[in-house]
Amino acid sequence: MLCGRTNVNKFLIEEQRRNTALVGDFSMLVSDVVRSCKAIAQGVSRGSLAGVLGDEGSENVQGEAQKKLDVLANEAFLRHCEWGGHLAAMASEEMEDIYPIGGEHPRGKYLLVFDPLDGSSNIDVNLSVGSIFSVLRCPEDCSAAQPTAADFLQPGSRQVAAGYALYGPSTMLVLTVGSGVYGFTLDRDIGEFLLTHPHLTISPETREFAINASNERFWEPPVQRYVSECLAGKTGVRGKDFNMRWVASMVAEVHRILMRGGVFMYPRDSKDKSKPGRLRLMYEANPMAMIVEQAGGLASTGSERILDVRPKGLHQRVPVILGSRDEVERLERYHHEHVNGDDQPFRSPLFSTRTLFRDD
Repeated sequence: MLCGRTNVNKFLIEEQRRNTALVGDFSMLVSDVVRSCKAIAQGVSRGSLAGVLGDEGSENVQGEAQKKLDVLANEAFLRHCEWGGHLAAMASEEMEDIYPIGGEHPRGKYLLVFDPLDGSSNIDVNLSVGSIFSVLRCPEDCSAAQPTAADFLQPGSRQVAAGYALYGPSTMLVLTVGSGVYGFTLDRDIGEFLLTHPHLTISPETREFAINASNERFWEPPVQRYVSECLAGKTGVRGKDFNMRWVASMVAEVHRILMRGGVFMYPRDSKDKSKPGRLRLMYEANPMAMIVEQAGGLASTGSERILDVRPKGLHQRVPVILGSRDEVERLERYHHEHVNGDDQPFRSPLFSTRTLFRDD
């Protein structure tokens, strides 16, 4: 494939020819998703000029205040993907229940899961946001009978494809169909996503990590241990300096890891004990885990592979640790040591009260 000359539609057709598992109108389905992302990119790029900034005045099923662009992005996915005859139903982070394809449209053999606008808190300050999507096969009886939420509750290992769009200085689409990870950049002059980043891979080593430091006091001990060691730099047990990042957009965090390595953590914490994690398994964790693993990285809850988690509900939350293989393996080891009581040297009062910042 020649970078800059292969558009996403040609790429999809070629992949479908090589992979007989991508049956039927799969490439047309992803093309519909791509059109959704183009429409959202247009809205994001115009910002205040289009009157799309600010709060919508409503809450989503998660109890979170919706931005105007959250609603518009959700509508873009529904509008562009419901009519083509490729889907049996859709599920969105912004909707409480599934969105079955109505009788006025043909019904297909796939299910689409999406987070229409990741990083909504960045919208009004003009920072990077994105969209995340995942494609699942519909169970055999799903395309004939009315689909239900249960049809979506498949482990991430059964995803057919996953991807995200990043609306930054340039708009990029990153996609995997199970044979590596590919990046496409939107050429606005011709309105096409062109292949610019073939065969993206994540370095197994890194000196960069991303975590929301404001939650430090709520982190589990294995995460506190890991971050403390990173911050100790050359004078600590790691013997090297680390950089800490945080963009408040999972798409932006994962994209940075794909470009230059790193590890992203949104771990389990004690801030709200009713929530086992912060990120949604179906809409965020699973698609990003598939992308990261296809690029040679790892994705874990700390105790198990994310793609092996069996969903119990559409809006289930999980802890997320993903990125460079060596660092994710280290974090998993720290979690196992904590469960087994093998991390006693790191449970001293001095260690447990150590903070990210010095008091001067």
